[in-house]
Amino acid sequence: MPTRQGARAQHRRHVEAAEWLLRNRDASSSASDRAAFQLWLDEDPGNRRAYELAELLMGDARAAIESDPELRSFKVKPRSVAKPVAGCLLALALAGGLFVALDGPMRLQADVISGAGERPVIALADGSTMQLNASSAVAYDYDGAQRTVRLLRGQAFFQVARDPARPFGVEVGNARVVALGTAFDVRLGEAETDVTVTQHAVLVEFAESGRPAVRVAEGQQGILNRGTGTSEVKPSDPTLALAWRRGQLVVDGAPLSFVVEEMSRHFSGRIVIAGEELAQRRVSGTLAITDTTATLSFIQRALGVSTFRIGPLIVIRG
Repeated sequence: MPTRQGARAQHRRHVEAAEWLLRNRDASSSASDRAAFQLWLDEDPGNRRAYELAELLMGDARAAIESDPELRSFKVKPRSVAKPVAGCLLALALAGGLFVALDGPMRLQADVISGAGERPVIALADGSTMQLNASSAVAYDYDGAQRTVRLLRGQAFFQVARDPARPFGVEVGNARVVALGTAFDVRLGEAETDVTVTQHAVLVEFAESGRPAVRVAEGQQGILNRGTGTSEVKPSDPTLALAWRRGQLVVDGAPLSFVVEEMSRHFSGRIVIAGEELAQRRVSGTLAITDTTATLSFIQRALGVSTFRIGPLIVIRG
């Protein structure tokens, strides 16, 4: 198994490969850009392998175009030299957009990604287990000194196998959650990170020098605001906090924006709230979060709002 530093370098290389792939398909790419790209390729054989993998994923995007009858039948009737070029640029733009839409950049970084509506339970090499919430992604960095899981997106619940010689930690944003016991949950939200402990305790360490670590004990939840850099520890009912593992969301005066964020994990399209004032309206109740239609009906009744749908887009308005 690769060392932690090696795994970090590999994930960074994949991110760079995705960035170069999209940059190389930009019509405004300059000679200096191409020279810099060649230097990056020659710097390490692993860079070239990562780029080839990124191209393979881009091929998946092109295959998606070919599988769509409307996109497949799209043709540009050339009346000048410029129009065939425009057609090629459009095809590249579509492929690049689909590369992002198909989660290509995240697929290059993550070891495991859960899809919309999926909540897989995964056995780790050390005997620990984790359950991912829908639309979540993680990467592993295990070596002889420590065990690290990086939460790249979403939410995960961990049950940690005891190994005093190798601490178990979850890296999320600029924080590292170190297990002092066996079971805890980490949620990476849009504005904050929530750490809920169901057994024993965890220690939350921060990358910023001088910022003290925060201890979160069993029955508590640590709330880390990434924008302000502040943290708060408060009592929490793990049964309610982990209702997502049963396909539910239990809220008591939560803003609609939070509810929609959780709904979006289980919906393959996009849900938009029309206006900040509506986004801050409060919702309470137990929602069947995996059932988008039922949850929308609940919101309509609770807040007296309306919703309309255009293809993969749902709009909530007052």
